[in-house]
Amino acid sequence: MRVVELAGIGPGPFAAMLLADLGADVVRVDRPGGPGLAIDPAYDVTNRNKRSVVVDLKSPDGPARVLELVARADVLVEGYRPGVAERLGVGPGDCHARNPRLVYGRMTGWGQDGPLAQRAGHDIAYIAPTGTLGMIGRPDEPPAVPANLLGDYAGGSLYLVVGVLAALHHARATGTGQVVDAAIVDGASHLATMIHGMLAAGGWQDRRGANLLDGGCPYYGTYETADGRHMAVGALESRFYAEFLAVLGIEDRAEARKDVSQWGELREQVAIRFKTRTRDEWTALFEGSDACVAPVLSLREAPHHPHLAARGTFTDHGGITQPAPAPRFSATPTSVRTGPAQPGADTAEVARDWDVPGLLPSSRNPQ
Repeated sequence: MRVVELAGIGPGPFAAMLLADLGADVVRVDRPGGPGLAIDPAYDVTNRNKRSVVVDLKSPDGPARVLELVARADVLVEGYRPGVAERLGVGPGDCHARNPRLVYGRMTGWGQDGPLAQRAGHDIAYIAPTGTLGMIGRPDEPPAVPANLLGDYAGGSLYLVVGVLAALHHARATGTGQVVDAAIVDGASHLATMIHGMLAAGGWQDRRGANLLDGGCPYYGTYETADGRHMAVGALESRFYAEFLAVLGIEDRAEARKDVSQWGELREQVAIRFKTRTRDEWTALFEGSDACVAPVLSLREAPHHPHLAARGTFTDHGGITQPAPAPRFSATPTSVRTGPAQPGADTAEVARDWDVPGLLPSSRNPQ
């Protein structure tokens, strides 16, 4: 599968990286001067497994050069505001005129239409009106900020990839491509489908810290340990809860599991117990149990967790420790094949492999 990625930031590059991790030939069309991020391109692992060419879409021949790539591609991914790609001459109409089978993936925060479609924004602003941000955090504090994982990547990139792959299946079956409108507001809302069902059934209160899965429950949450670190607890089922109490040494609190009026006192007892030992000591005590308790690790600690290390969840490539491709396949294993694509470094190679000689400077400016 050949993918043209029009360079941007955040969820678009991550979606293209996921396709590249799965084996797609992704050519990133970088703009002169780069994306404007502070990160050194050599460390931007969302550009791994890709190749890069540099095209100035605002130059007279820029759109034509991109359309030459489009003519040979299966998928295009772009993350401009609505209408920008059209003004640049590489919108869906221009691309489908050259390649009717193309799947045109559009990644935005607000979507291609609606009152806010032209409004600027970032992850936190997109998830705020969906109700998902308001679910996260303690009831007596402002909503907690989930980095940019919930909006950009879960509600954005992953939905774009699902849509692109479904549309690609349709295109190969019918010969007709289409536009995939992946909006973070749609994806982030969709992620809360189960919660909306629980809300309608009366099994979820529409406020933070009052429910089974949002920290309101004392046996589903996080607790500080003696060394200022934390343990995560998810002992929901009765048998897991029983093991949890046994390891903590408070077996007499079995009845508090179903009695919400006792949750406050139970939380205090659990918190007191966790403060008596360090995180690593509790980790050792819960080792081998089904209490559903795990240590909360930092980003640098995570690759060294015994389970993650055994599975190879993280990998080292080019001196950078990074998550390995996911998910896993029995017949077509994935890998990090190349490091971050450097802007324009693969122009000659792509021109040859995709048979687009117009990418080469010599062909555009004959001497």
